[in-house]
Amino acid sequence: MDYAPVAPRLLDAKPLSPLMKPIADFFRAKGISAYLVGGAVRDALMGRRADDIDIVAQSDALAVGRDLADALGGRCLRLHDDWEIARVILPPECGATHIDLTTSAGSIEQDLRRRDFTINAMALPIEAAARADYRRFVLDPCGGMQDLRRGIVRMTSPNALREDALRLLRGARFAAQFDFAIDHDTAAAIRQDAPMIITAAPERIRDEFMKLMRTPNNALYGVRLLDDLGLLCSVIPELADAKDVSQPKEHYWDVFNHLVETVGWVDRLFCANADYTDCADKTLSLAPRFEDIDEYFGGEVGDGFDRLAYLKLTALLHDVAKPATKTIEASGRIRFIGHHIDGADMARDILTRLRFSKRGVTHIAGMIRQHLRPTQMAQKGEMPTARALYRYYRDAGDVAVDTLYLNIADYLAARGPLLEHRDWASHCALIRYILDAGKLQKAPESLPRLVNGYDIMKEFSLAPGPAIGRLLDVAYEAQAGGDVTTRAQALELVKSSLERGGDGA
Repeated sequence: MDYAPVAPRLLDAKPLSPLMKPIADFFRAKGISAYLVGGAVRDALMGRRADDIDIVAQSDALAVGRDLADALGGRCLRLHDDWEIARVILPPECGATHIDLTTSAGSIEQDLRRRDFTINAMALPIEAAARADYRRFVLDPCGGMQDLRRGIVRMTSPNALREDALRLLRGARFAAQFDFAIDHDTAAAIRQDAPMIITAAPERIRDEFMKLMRTPNNALYGVRLLDDLGLLCSVIPELADAKDVSQPKEHYWDVFNHLVETVGWVDRLFCANADYTDCADKTLSLAPRFEDIDEYFGGEVGDGFDRLAYLKLTALLHDVAKPATKTIEASGRIRFIGHHIDGADMARDILTRLRFSKRGVTHIAGMIRQHLRPTQMAQKGEMPTARALYRYYRDAGDVAVDTLYLNIADYLAARGPLLEHRDWASHCALIRYILDAGKLQKAPESLPRLVNGYDIMKEFSLAPGPAIGRLLDVAYEAQAGGDVTTRAQALELVKSSLERGGDGA
């Protein structure tokens, strides 16, 4: 991968938060020397919204934090047990969520030179941060402003990455987030120390990895960069087994590249700048969308990340069990029997190892387990029956819609440059039908209840237990398929099931 500098770019500096004035007034009144550092300075210089406010103060951070919280109407907590870092949680009207304060361990220049990358190693005296012409006062001992112009991620020193192993991953994440290149020496240093990433806390690795996945329109570049630097398979060793694993002729890529390309297609499906009604090749314009799709995929799943970020991670893992399940029949046919089931289990192990929340683990494992279903619900060229649709939405539950979009990206990545327009249009029609049917084919609890568990127990003198739930499901499934429409018909169906010696199992 090429790490050469990109063409110089102009910096379109953006005004800093109005919150900087009361903060500057606070430190002036206290007579405390302080500096705005890191991401807030970087993002403002790039014309981006600065979500993080990090301040280095030449005073006790916890004491200052408590006083600043009182002044701004927030609350203060200790952020780290080993270091003096205070976090001031701000009220909503402040326009920012929090301020992190650190006690200076020396001069501001020494502090900046200890940071990870030059673009994060700039600072502003706190009083200058409240000025419209703040750019004139930026302290930049490591050349961060020049690297911003060049679009470069560069370490501040040869030892910078070894002081915190997570910085190895952060470098790639910043490159993807800002669409920057990584300079040659920094790339070489990351590649050399890549195996050390596992010494970082799993929760921190998880968060950095998911921040990369959350990057709009550029997660594919980020994943390719992680792989080139040796970080991807250090974080998820299971992916190494997917390299060079061939697939049937319907697939353009081997298993590993298919997984990575699926991430890219998820990004393209949700590209923030795309106008799918005027797409040049009309490929993405055929992909089904629905009202409030952005709000839906912007909903949080767990660990502070939304459905779209989780969808990209699922795309990277959805065929992770293919290498272990690959068989070649005497005819030469390649098969991966059960890879969706084994893959869900493997994903659970991977995500648990990285300390994902229980909901996040269940969310991804559920999608992987169901990702083949959309194309298995009916014969090719036909649409699924109401009963098949009911079963899909029942089994997939909360990830039913997400899985449809995983299936779309999976299809596109499988065909790659060999995509046939007619087949693609047919696939989109299938997914659109399933998606639209979902508006009517609701989960059991949202169907109008023809019978309930009490009705079944009373009518047939049955005791409470799991069998009642299974019998209810028989009735609901028949109702969803249009086979029963009245209470009497539902009870008759339950009776027939019992007479056959079954309880719906």
